[in-house]
Amino acid sequence: MVRTEPLPPYLRQQNLEIEEIARSAGLDFFQVIFELLDARDVNALAAYTGFPVRYPSWRFGMEFERLDKGYSWGLSKIYELVINNDPTYAYLVRSNSPMEQKLVMAHVYGHADFFKNNIWFQPTERQMVSAMAANGTRVRRYIDTYGQEEVEKFLDMALALDDLIDPYMPLKEFRKSKGPRRKPVTPLERARISLDATIGVSQVEEASTEDEGGEIVATDLLGFLAKEADLAEWQRDILQIVRSEAYYFAPQRMTKIINEGWASFWHSRIMTRSLLGASDVVDFADCHSGATANQPGQLNPYKLGIELFRYAEEKGMDLFRLRAIHNDVSFIDAVVDEEFARRSNLFLYHRNSRTGRMEIADRDWRPIKAQLLTSLTGGGIPQIELVDANHDGRGELLLKHQFDGRELQLDQAGETLKQVSMIWKRPCHLLTQAEGCPLRLTTDGVTVSRVETEEEGEQEGEAADDRIAG
Repeated sequence: MVRTEPLPPYLRQQNLEIEEIARSAGLDFFQVIFELLDARDVNALAAYTGFPVRYPSWRFGMEFERLDKGYSWGLSKIYELVINNDPTYAYLVRSNSPMEQKLVMAHVYGHADFFKNNIWFQPTERQMVSAMAANGTRVRRYIDTYGQEEVEKFLDMALALDDLIDPYMPLKEFRKSKGPRRKPVTPLERARISLDATIGVSQVEEASTEDEGGEIVATDLLGFLAKEADLAEWQRDILQIVRSEAYYFAPQRMTKIINEGWASFWHSRIMTRSLLGASDVVDFADCHSGATANQPGQLNPYKLGIELFRYAEEKGMDLFRLRAIHNDVSFIDAVVDEEFARRSNLFLYHRNSRTGRMEIADRDWRPIKAQLLTSLTGGGIPQIELVDANHDGRGELLLKHQFDGRELQLDQAGETLKQVSMIWKRPCHLLTQAEGCPLRLTTDGVTVSRVETEEEGEQEGEAADDRIAG
């Protein structure tokens, strides 16, 4: 049981001061409610993605074990949690130092402003704490009625498919834009078209989740299964619960860099211009640099995000407009240029097939930027679309991986396809590409086969093994 408590007087006063500074700087947010927890309770909350009222699942327990061991062994530390909700809830760790509490509060107000004003979050449920509680109550009732083992087994299958959604759909529906259809576009083009539509450019997205007859198709596979699969009503409801929560979390995955960058930009500015005392400077520098440091061979979203905003400010760009209309892909597309790549020491690296060592492959900013955009498209999750719901007239599903150069992990893809087949109750097929060859995965829900194929649905694009570091 997670036990929270309100802030002590000195933190309440500090919160009022920071809130006033944040508002005077132009930040706009829902009411922010801070609560204080022990570190172990924060890990428990994080395991439930910030919602202790969520339904029970062994997956949340496993995540808690991972977080708790990481904290116990000194490998990781969570300073705060902040929830996209109205009001916005934020949880502080009791063991933070007074300086860390100030930094975290300033950071939270940056997130709260982003949640309220970024267009990708506009379609999300703003009363998600209540919605999660209602979802949890329904699942627990199903457990009481149909048995824990039966319900948890199906819930586990549903959670295994929570990436099979169209992350662009909520914004498209929110805008309710209409226009002439055109040929299908790539996921990266879809992100740019969505951005263009928000700023008035006359382009229309084809990647719809509904056809003229109102049937769910294409990239919202979880929605298709919830509507069309042969399920008991309680199973259909669980799929709909998982789907609704997946769409709530999708913008967070698509805005990790810009969201953390915005919060880090503002905590840095508020602290250095308004809150730091002489005795805090060294501790602040140590804490801030630790959060924004790059590990060898990796990109830190906090570091990349804050540097993008600082560079954009230097170029005279409107920072509040940037935070309002962009996700990670479009933000990087708008800001990264040759000078930024040079300053940030960005490069591509790959493994030398002869020596087995990781080596720098390219320092040219153009392929670096292109690879970065590709890696972040769709929140970094492979996009799978439904091609045929009655393949070969047998009621089987034919799916296609929208190949963009990133190959699927075939073992993991096969396991996911098995879960789809078990819910659909018929064999399912997935077209993808591996090592430059078209490939079909097929499963009956028990075994998975792989066959090279040249059939319709062959994917375009070249496999990319390069990675980005800075």
